[in-house]
Amino acid sequence: MATPAPPQPPLRIGTRRSNLAMVQAEQIRNSLQKIAPDRSFEIEALRTLGDKDQTKALYNFDAKSLWTAELEDMLVSGQLDLIVHCLKDMPTTLPDSCELGAIPMRDDPRDALVVKAGLPYTSLQTLPEGAVVGTSSVRRSAQLRRLYPHLRFANLRGNVETRLAKVDSAEGEYACMVMSAAGLQRIGLTHRISQYLGSKDGGILHAVGQGALGLEIRKGDVKTRELLNQLVDRPSTLACLAERSLMRTLEGGCSVPIGVETEWLGDSKDRLRMRAIVVSLDGSRSVEDVIDAKVQTDNEAAEFGQALAAKLLEAGADAILKDINANRPAKN
Repeated sequence: MATPAPPQPPLRIGTRRSNLAMVQAEQIRNSLQKIAPDRSFEIEALRTLGDKDQTKALYNFDAKSLWTAELEDMLVSGQLDLIVHCLKDMPTTLPDSCELGAIPMRDDPRDALVVKAGLPYTSLQTLPEGAVVGTSSVRRSAQLRRLYPHLRFANLRGNVETRLAKVDSAEGEYACMVMSAAGLQRIGLTHRISQYLGSKDGGILHAVGQGALGLEIRKGDVKTRELLNQLVDRPSTLACLAERSLMRTLEGGCSVPIGVETEWLGDSKDRLRMRAIVVSLDGSRSVEDVIDAKVQTDNEAAEFGQALAAKLLEAGADAILKDINANRPAKN
């Protein structure tokens, strides 16, 4: 009689400690459990640098691994086998010892407006002069300053629930906040969305990778990669790889005002269109362009992103980005 194979050790999934991050990690765990019902999966939550300092504006960190470094240390040391990130929080260049294992099907990539409870406004267009918009993202505030110069902007940090409580507070200065639609949808707060803010409605382009999850693994971990392959969504992956290639070429982190929007065209959905914008922090200068091409492989997605970045740089995006980095507060 053959000796039964020893049970596989649990696959350890790392994530940040917020409610949204936990919901996302549980979603991936549940999907993996269906694929490998005999395997056990454990979630370990960690507070990252970006979680520990809830007051400093993201722009002032000058850190491209604000949400990832501590988790990656645990991944490399073998304490974790997989990290579930919001893809928009992942640096476009990963440590040599890590790799992007999979991008599952993307959720709504747009930003969303949430108005303070009890106020009658339903859109950015209806907000009165001087109304305060809460956001920690210079990409959002720069684009909105350009389109709605009569509004004011104030830094708003914290997890989704914390930000929502600050906005809804009667004593708070905020009339509304802007955050990712997918984040609100994933934790059951779709009903709080007053307006979706894509280029066809509110006028702003979303963050690179927004709405998608990035599953990070140790480089060369073939078994985990093979498991994750069953979660991969190719259209989402190609679009996100193109967006990340654009940002990598522009050398922008999550605290630089670069907005993108991608969509698949035609019945066969093999042509990708990508629109992108680079905006000065005050919204006074911007460079925007759009291209489309047939994209079917990872390399084609990377080249597509590079091509649009080159057009933006030629049109003056490099000067805007240099000014932003030159004026960034010095590290203490």
